Amino acid sequence: MQALPAALILGIFSFPADAAGAVCEARSGAHPPTVVELYTSEGCSSCPPADRWLSTLKGRDEVLALAFHVDYWDRLGWTDRFASPAATARQYQLARATGSASVYTPQVVADGRDWRRWPGLPRRAAPAAAAPTLMISREGAEVTVQVGAVTGMAQLAGYWAVLEDSHQSRVLAGENRGETLRHDHVVRLYQPVPAWPATQPQRLKLPVLPGEAAFPRRVVFVVVDPATQRPVQALALAC
Repeated sequence: MQALPAALILGIFSFPADAAGAVCEARSGAHPPTVVELYTSEGCSSCPPADRWLSTLKGRDEVLALAFHVDYWDRLGWTDRFASPAATARQYQLARATGSASVYTPQVVADGRDWRRWPGLPRRAAPAAAAPTLMISREGAEVTVQVGAVTGMAQLAGYWAVLEDSHQSRVLAGENRGETLRHDHVVRLYQPVPAWPATQPQRLKLPVLPGEAAFPRRVVFVVVDPATQRPVQALALAC
């Protein structure tokens, strides 16, 4: 999972000739979901309760959950196979945006703000401006998102994420030695999208490799305020 320029991603993925299939799509609703980002690691003994709680958020339309596995625990006895520098970079980006002096695990970030009162979730405040509309569609191995224009904001930015559920790991070393850990909402690809003028609609594409049937895969697009990194709209496509 690396944060790479979109042009490079388009170039390095290849797909079988028979990858084309039926078109499926999803559209954003009237109210944006609460975006919950969990920063976690298989090497962290206090993380499994947060992982289990995140799994309980499956199937809730009003919540979009993502599990970012950071890599700074890897040097302490156990290498998390889901961890990446891109996840760590995302956590530090949020820390800078919120003025935090440090990062930690497990950290729950709800709608762009550090949230230590889980398993509850914050009450979503009324947005300062209208949220953009989103439509995500998939045809074969290519996913397209269409972001509507909005007024009241100067710029928008965003990120793609490819999520997988139902993973399991037997940990053989480190703080969780001997434990079997289960993970949902695992971020397997994270791809930031640079800011664009909010008054201009956007159409963006991402090729997505087929996942394994045992690990259901979803493609997510999150629109954020580039100044604060707070989500203003988000949508997941599962097909």
